[in-house]
Amino acid sequence: MSDYFASDVEWAVDAALDEDLRLGPDVTTQTTVPADATGVALVVAREPGVISGVTPALLAAKKVSERLGTPIEVEKVLDDGARVKEGDVVLKVSGPIRAILTAERTMLNFLGQLSGVATATARWVDAVADTGAKIRDTRKTVPGLRLLQKKAVVDGGGVNHRMALGDVALIKDNHVAAAGGVKQAFDAVRAKAPDVPIEVEVDTLEQMREAIDAGADLILLDNFTPERMREAVEICRAANVKTEASGGLHFDVAKAVAASGVDYISIGALTHSSKVLDLGLDLQ
Repeated sequence: MSDYFASDVEWAVDAALDEDLRLGPDVTTQTTVPADATGVALVVAREPGVISGVTPALLAAKKVSERLGTPIEVEKVLDDGARVKEGDVVLKVSGPIRAILTAERTMLNFLGQLSGVATATARWVDAVADTGAKIRDTRKTVPGLRLLQKKAVVDGGGVNHRMALGDVALIKDNHVAAAGGVKQAFDAVRAKAPDVPIEVEVDTLEQMREAIDAGADLILLDNFTPERMREAVEICRAANVKTEASGGLHFDVAKAVAASGVDYISIGALTHSSKVLDLGLDLQ
């Protein structure tokens, strides 16, 4: 994971708390809970899934403690990547009830959103477990949460693709159109960025052969059928070029796509459309 992860987590948690507290303190909690009331609460999974987001949840509790001047203690019961069933305890939170309830929604928002990503990833990973295909993400992430979501993909057993625009060159149809062809686009990238891996997205076998001849490190097979993927994989393997299936893939085709022999299956929905995992914070 990138060296930027810690700073991204801090930024995201600060932004989330600012959203909740920008109009003043938690008026409901402040008026209904005595200032000296203390207690213990458990963060519990209300459905099966895979946990992610423990780090921002812990930081949210810490920052609420600092803002309110009242310490919250959080015991981590489960780590990121843990598989849970309904009723499993993830965190134990103790301290002033006012502080616990102020932090509650921010903690659960991070845990629920990121655990949803991890859970969806694990479902895909399990579906292709008997193949050589790896499940990986895209840049279709929630703005500001990229590294957190990409860590959630890893927690679910997937692998990361591009972290940003500068670590890998990905030549797509618009780049090809602007440059005048696959080879022209490839040569332009290689001339200006000789050390950057170059991947090329293709729609046809003809484009794929052109990308292989140009020297692509990986070919993205965009909206190929599983049958055409098999043909493409055979050609790419002979040229020692890796392949990735991409483009609107749905879970019901997971096994067929993996059986084609592709090295990677990229799923944008892991980060842009995963259902939030249902977790709750219950005072004991």
